[in-house]
Amino acid sequence: MTVLHFTGIKGAGMSPLAQIMHDMGEQVQGSDIEQHFFTEDRLRERGITILPFDPDNIEANMTIVAGNAFNDNHPELVKAKELGATIIRYHEFLGDLMKQYVSVAITGAHGKTSTTGLMAHVLNGHKPVSYLIGDGTGYGKEDSHFFVLEACEYRRHFLAYHPDYAIMTNIDFDHPDYFSGIEDVFSAFEEMAQQVKKCIIACGDDEHLQKIQAPIPVVYYGLGEENDFQAQNIIKTTSGTTFDVMIRNEFFHTFTIPMFGDHTILNALAVISLCHYENIPADVIQQQFSSYGGVNRRFTQTEIGGRILIDDYAHHPTEIRATLQSARQKFPDRELVAIFQPHTFSRTQTFLQEFADSLADANHTYLCDIFGSARENAGVLTIQDLAEKIEGSHVLKEDGVSNLLEHGNAVFLFMGAGDVTKFQEAFENLIQTEETV
Repeated sequence: MTVLHFTGIKGAGMSPLAQIMHDMGEQVQGSDIEQHFFTEDRLRERGITILPFDPDNIEANMTIVAGNAFNDNHPELVKAKELGATIIRYHEFLGDLMKQYVSVAITGAHGKTSTTGLMAHVLNGHKPVSYLIGDGTGYGKEDSHFFVLEACEYRRHFLAYHPDYAIMTNIDFDHPDYFSGIEDVFSAFEEMAQQVKKCIIACGDDEHLQKIQAPIPVVYYGLGEENDFQAQNIIKTTSGTTFDVMIRNEFFHTFTIPMFGDHTILNALAVISLCHYENIPADVIQQQFSSYGGVNRRFTQTEIGGRILIDDYAHHPTEIRATLQSARQKFPDRELVAIFQPHTFSRTQTFLQEFADSLADANHTYLCDIFGSARENAGVLTIQDLAEKIEGSHVLKEDGVSNLLEHGNAVFLFMGAGDVTKFQEAFENLIQTEETV
């Protein structure tokens, strides 16, 4: 049996892809840096070997799945080329795999992971599903009917996919290290739209998605009256959200989701729209909504010593606003303390004022040093540049989390795409230590 070796196996997409192939009976191993990432946990649960990066990991008879964060000069890929081993990029491998199933690609600047997780869970109540979620979660089953995947627009990687359905949650300017502006982002989505086989389900509340042209039907969902699938009579409580769904102005069903914030209503509408297209009954959809537990690092709640800690991947101003809105709905009587770690210097520079404006919705803001990435690990900007734009904000070091203890009846929102979780872990340990003293 050919060994599949994943170079960069801890990546947000690579880890779930490795899990899928393992579940389907393939012999899987991989390599990465030795720092712990939450994306590796499910690999280890399956007993998948994770090695430190080393050219000696590579053998001629392997198929190398290469993570997109690493260029062709990576020592393992150089060795693979020397040996004549097969090298396939992550997005190309995934593009070939999804052809075997009814594929649902979920893309957009924001909301991909949450919508992918919800979609996979709901569809699995109808027919077997394999799925790849960008929170490090993957599941593979050879006799699956559906294949649900998160499709990232970065570097136009999603153009490797020709899905049956595409869910487009929104178009926004992100990844300024690659895209030149919103027009460039739109052109990528427009090109993606030409590759969808059956139907595009897009958020009609997004002004850019309203202009998408495609050779197949485009169905719109949203809160506005012009949408094909519209949410009306929205009731928000501290336990979830209830709303009526109108399909082309006719009542369809009333749904309740155990989630908070307007963005979660939109995510649910995307799922409902696809399920209606696939003739999945409303009671099946509601049953699956009710049992949904969420995805990793998306408004993940922990309670220690009466303090509420939220772990969230929000790393763009739009996402920060959505996370704070969710917290306001669920915890209306508590102060919101934002602990934010910017991700990449180029994104922080591009959206410096927008970050400051979005964080102003919190009662208190603590800022962690900018987290670089495999493709961009240095910059002139410092976290102090952002701190100066937010009145009363504080720069937080890992050994200074004790400062958070001064906030009593508060919700602590740890937000970012880097290693902001280490600040939460340090704070959790501090709270537990305080309780035992």
